[in-house]
Amino acid sequence: MLFAGVDAGGTSTRVAVHTASGARVGHGTADGGNPAAHGPGPAGAAIAAALRQAIHALPVAEVTASVAGVAGADDAFAPVLDRIWAEHGLTHRPSLVSDLTVAYAAGTPASAGTLLLAGTGAAAARFAKREIDGVADGLGWLLGDEGGGFWIGRAGVRAAVRALDAGSPHGPLAELVSQRFGASGPPRRRADHIVRAAQADRMALAASAPLVGQAADLGDPDARAIVHEAARRLVATARRVHCAGPVVLAGGVLANDGPVRRAVMRSLTGPEPVPAMAEVTGLRTARDGPGAASWLAALEHLGDSRARAAHLRFTTADG
Repeated sequence: MLFAGVDAGGTSTRVAVHTASGARVGHGTADGGNPAAHGPGPAGAAIAAALRQAIHALPVAEVTASVAGVAGADDAFAPVLDRIWAEHGLTHRPSLVSDLTVAYAAGTPASAGTLLLAGTGAAAARFAKREIDGVADGLGWLLGDEGGGFWIGRAGVRAAVRALDAGSPHGPLAELVSQRFGASGPPRRRADHIVRAAQADRMALAASAPLVGQAADLGDPDARAIVHEAARRLVATARRVHCAGPVVLAGGVLANDGPVRRAVMRSLTGPEPVPAMAEVTGLRTARDGPGAASWLAALEHLGDSRARAAHLRFTTADG
């Protein structure tokens, strides 16, 4: 038996195929597969391209089950996936799940616990019986996603342009943001340049999030304040849904080392944990997303105990 998993987000799509033991035998990548961000047609094309790479030279008749975790998808996207699978000779229709479900499974085989995700966006989800039992935030860059990459980047760029506008001494954050946007000259001219560039491409704000972490590590007070506030908001989001069990940290902001991740971990595991988070029974970091989707596809066929034993191998990128 073979199992296929899809992890499709706004910036990239990844597909993996695994054996029942968790060994990865196929892998493919493509552009973003979020239908809300790119439209159903381009999203489907990206997923198809990654799937084609992943199943190349594999016996597709042996693909017993598939799970697709697709950000921004609703039930209307399921027929698109069904058509793609049929066009590639896969006879078993894929199960469409939330990208939150895949992110949680990438961190733990536990059936109950909490996901705290901060990538470009931010959300928390409570899981029971491996199904979403409650969600907090995930409201998008304009009205929510507090503490996520877009929120952090926007706060950092805002602090930088305000410092430049005031003509105040230039700390690391203002300098890093100026370099990122190619702004030079007198402070006000640099501020105007950054504002115009950000208005032309709002995703440039999300791409600026790492600069805040760099500036915080260099001691910039504005950047440190943003890091502290981002961590506080993310933990508050997790508190809204967490009951008991492990907490899985996922997304670029929390799955990779940096000041926001470190601040969140201190809040969740320090000597004086945040109130209402004392029942955290383990802090985990999400690993390979498409491997987690393959693992979810294999669950029904392997049984819980076998699947738990193979979880680490499924979710380790090299299989």
